[in-house]
Amino acid sequence: MRRTYNGMAATELQGVVWQKSRRSNSQGTCVELAKLPDGDVAVRNSRFPEGPALIYTRAEIEALLLGVKAGEFDHLVRPAP
Repeated sequence: MRRTYNGMAATELQGVVWQKSRRSNSQGTCVELAKLPDGDVAVRNSRFPEGPALIYTRAEIEALLLGVKAGEFDHLVRPAP
């Protein structure tokens, strides 16, 4: 695999397995993630699978997931009270 970098075409990440949430809607509007051989994680928009991939370290993804689980981002998808 070539050197990875933010904004590279997701199609250049050959041999990775893209995964989306089972809660994604049937119209394909979802975010997909793939673990890279070096432990980093690539993220792409499923509506544009050939588009850019953002590359994050394992620590960055772990911090994001912990924040999501703690409800820190709920305000982004729910109306304000």
